[in-house]
Amino acid sequence: MSTSTVGASVPDQQPEAIKAVPVRHYGRWVFAVVLAVLAAMLVNTLVTNPRFGWPTVGEYVLSEPILAGLKNTLILTVLAMVIAVVGGLILAIMRLSPNPMLKGAASGYIWFFRGTPVLTQLIFWNFLAALFPTLGLGIPFGPEFVTFDTNQLIVQFTACLLGLGLNEAAYMAEIVRSGIQSVDHGQTEAAGALGMSRTQTLRRIVLPQAMRVIIPPTGNETIAMLKTTSLVVVIGYYELQTAAQSIYSRNFQTIPLLIVAALWYLLMTSILTVGQSYLERYYGRGATRVEHTALRTRWLGIGGPKGGGV
Repeated sequence: MSTSTVGASVPDQQPEAIKAVPVRHYGRWVFAVVLAVLAAMLVNTLVTNPRFGWPTVGEYVLSEPILAGLKNTLILTVLAMVIAVVGGLILAIMRLSPNPMLKGAASGYIWFFRGTPVLTQLIFWNFLAALFPTLGLGIPFGPEFVTFDTNQLIVQFTACLLGLGLNEAAYMAEIVRSGIQSVDHGQTEAAGALGMSRTQTLRRIVLPQAMRVIIPPTGNETIAMLKTTSLVVVIGYYELQTAAQSIYSRNFQTIPLLIVAALWYLLMTSILTVGQSYLERYYGRGATRVEHTALRTRWLGIGGPKGGGV
C-alpha cells in the first residue's frame, strides 16, 4: 500500500461535543437550609426576648461612662502593642544573636512571661509595692542617689501597661524571629559581601521582606490585645469592661450592659481586621503576584516541562 493511498483514506471527522453534567452538591443545599433555619431562630430570639433589654442597650451604648472606658481601652491597646512590638524586635534580635549571653537572656525572658498568666502578671505589677516599697537608682550594692515611692511610681495605668506590654513582647519576639528566619540566608550573605553592616542588612534587606510573615500574626495579637485589656478590671482600672460593670452593678441590667461592651468590641475588632487586611495586601503584593503566576502556570501548563501554551 502506497503512502498516498494511506493519506487519502483518512476522513476529516469533527469530534463530538462533550455533554457536561454538573455535579449535584446536595449536601450544600441541606447545610444552607439548616443554616437559614438557625439564623431565623436567632433573629426571632433577639427580637422577641425582652430580657435582652434593647432599650437599655440603646440608652447606654453612647453614654459618657461607656465612651470614657472605650477611650482608655484604645489607649491601653495602642501603648501596650507599641511596647510589645519594640520589645519583641529587641528580644528576637537577641535570640538570633551569636552571643550566648544575649540569647540566654532573651530565652529566659520569653520562657517566664509566656509561662505565667497575664492576669497574674497584672496583679503582681499592681501590688509591686508589697515586695518593693521603694525603687531607687544608684550604685549596685551601694548607695542610692534617687528613691521613688513604688505606689506613686507604679499606678494602675502603669501596672496595666507593664502587665500587658511585657507579656505581649514575649509572643511578639517569636513572631518577629520567625519572620526574620523566613528570609533566605543567602540575601544576608550577599548584603555582607556588598559591605553592609548587620544593622543595615536587618533594616534594609531582612525586615522589609519579613513583614509579609510578621504582619498577619501581629494583627491577630493586636486584636487579642484589644480584648485582653478587659482583664484589667481585676485591678480596678477604668476601661470599657470596667465601665459596663460599674453601671450594671448599680442598675442590675447585666445582660444589656454586657451587650453594649460586646458591640463596641465587635466594632473595634472589625476595624482592626480591615486594617490588617490592607497591610497584608501591601506587604504581600510582590509575593501575591508570584503566587498567582505560579498557580496559573501550574493549571494552564505555561512554561511547564512539556512546554506548550494555552
